[in-house]
Amino acid sequence: MTVLARSDRSIVAEWRRTVDWPIMVAIWLLLGIGLLLSLSVSPPAAARIGYGDPYHFVFRQIVFIVLTTGILVSHSMLDPVWGRRWSAVVFFGALILMIGVLMFGHESKGAQRWLRYAGFSLQPSEFVKPALVVLSGWLLAQRNLFPDGPWAIISFGLYSATLSLLLLQPDVGQSVLLTSAFIVTFFVSGLPWRWAAGFTAGGAILAGILFLTLPYVRYRILSFISPSDYDTYQIDVALKAISNGGLFGVGPGEGTIKTTLPDAQTDFIYAVLSEEFGLAASLGLLLLYGFIVARGILLASQIEDPYPRAAATGLFALFGLHAAINIGVNISLIPPKGMTLPLVSAGGSSLLGTGLTLGLALALVRRKGARLRFRRAYA
Repeated sequence: MTVLARSDRSIVAEWRRTVDWPIMVAIWLLLGIGLLLSLSVSPPAAARIGYGDPYHFVFRQIVFIVLTTGILVSHSMLDPVWGRRWSAVVFFGALILMIGVLMFGHESKGAQRWLRYAGFSLQPSEFVKPALVVLSGWLLAQRNLFPDGPWAIISFGLYSATLSLLLLQPDVGQSVLLTSAFIVTFFVSGLPWRWAAGFTAGGAILAGILFLTLPYVRYRILSFISPSDYDTYQIDVALKAISNGGLFGVGPGEGTIKTTLPDAQTDFIYAVLSEEFGLAASLGLLLLYGFIVARGILLASQIEDPYPRAAATGLFALFGLHAAINIGVNISLIPPKGMTLPLVSAGGSSLLGTGLTLGLALALVRRKGARLRFRRAYA
């Protein structure tokens, strides 16, 4: 890396001095692992879907890795003020697109979550989540400057609107993820006990309603509780693949799960990794995710300003919980959710949304950001 002169005050120079490089390197390692795995899963996935090019998903992954890197780097250059302003633009834009999804969206497997145009698909919910976390962190921090304002109510209103649109699709997995990240942000901002009680009661009631009204939610929960009474083929195959991998795997490209499961390149990419590269590689992957989340939250905890501290913690929690849900499904710790493994699975919207999440998080924990005066973060 080129040594920068202390007199160089350009945006790029300041970014290189202040961004957290250990997290950035770990992110690129995960993107590299995803590209490596795409070489293995692309031929059977392309053949199953009917693409003539066996490496269709490899080239697609390369394109989205480049775009994700651009989003990651550009957003990590923002200061907390512009991070909040841009998040507001992204949030309301994504919210409008989510309304459009309900009217014009593409339906697949009983859910309407994507907008499609000219062969390109977009899942707006991947972008609304990090934007909501940043906005919520800023709104809740306003209580320190204007204690009488309805900041918590406004934040909860934005969350409720987003949650309602997700449940109308329906997308329960993303709803759980959004709610978890929102609660983390709320908690770091100083969650009052009455709000905690409200979240607990409301969550229990909503879970019961979803269980009773959505057959696929009921099926997934009951099949998880009593797998012998239901068809659990996908989970059974994933567990068998993980077991077959042993300590060092059956070898690159030698796994069989990618030829038997239709979602091997997305929902079950962790099982592909475990089968072909073994327990050692799967534990290494877990360490990378754990490192990014733990270091990010540690850096956030050192920031004095309430807004970037809460927002950054919520963003790193959002990233970590996303990975935990996917891996938990693969090893049958939680019911199936139909979610990708961030930065590793194929999926354009997921990759771009994760780039946005981590870019904003890195912007908020930059060393320069930790020294910001209190009022500047609210300018």
